Amino acid sequence: MPKLVSLIDGSMYSHSVCDISAFFADRLDASITVVHVLGRREVSENATNLSGSIGLGARTALLEELAEIDAQKAKLANKRGRAILEDARDYIKASGINDVDIKLRNAEIVETIEDFERDVDLIVIGKRGVGADFDEMHLGSNLERVVRSSHKPVLVASRAFQPINRILIAFDGGNSAWKAVEYAAQLTCFTDLPCHLITVKSGTTSNTHSLERATNAMREAGYEVTSEVLEGEPESAIAEQVDAGGFDLLLMGAYGHSRIRNLIIGSTTTEMIRSCKIPVLLFR
Repeated sequence: MPKLVSLIDGSMYSHSVCDISAFFADRLDASITVVHVLGRREVSENATNLSGSIGLGARTALLEELAEIDAQKAKLANKRGRAILEDARDYIKASGINDVDIKLRNAEIVETIEDFERDVDLIVIGKRGVGADFDEMHLGSNLERVVRSSHKPVLVASRAFQPINRILIAFDGGNSAWKAVEYAAQLTCFTDLPCHLITVKSGTTSNTHSLERATNAMREAGYEVTSEVLEGEPESAIAEQVDAGGFDLLLMGAYGHSRIRNLIIGSTTTEMIRSCKIPVLLFR
């Protein structure tokens, strides 16, 4: 049975993560493990060092009190995490998915992904976390780390979920783009959905031949598929296509360059996740 891991943190994106996880689980006949990660800072903060500003007689008592406060914070973080997970499990089960497990982890997010991804087929995460809810152009701090560290497809949930009726694949002829095509071709449970492949022509360079091969591969898999070559910058051309075509899911390759290069010239992946208001399924 296929397995999904869904990462939630209690932000407003958690509902969308649960919704799209349930949608994919229903289509794939898959199980879901919902995971809430408590970073080590949340559960093991050191007591503040105030020894330079308090007398020797007060220091021990104060540090003991601070340690007790930190312990209480850790307990509350665990209780909150457990409550978030139990609510998510009940919410997903209410949609008709019964094979749902929950896990609370005291670890870093990358370590958690490394532990789980060996046995899962798809990782689901929200576009933004708790600290980014009020900034539309700011992505969750863990998102790129998860995508870069995982060897499995990562599904990035948008703020609000709607049933997937049309699929768009952004294809540039690279290895990760072919992974997106191959993954979609294997999802026979999605072949009832129309699919559109696009490639963006850069200067005099075009991936027309590769696009034809990808289109034929999807058609042979049973999809009703069309394709198109666009002109312009990939970020704007793909975003405009998403809006104009009424698509509900975008598949594309992710982070084809190093972090340093992305800092210098930017990242198509990051810009697409920021601008698209639909879920994005990423492949490395």
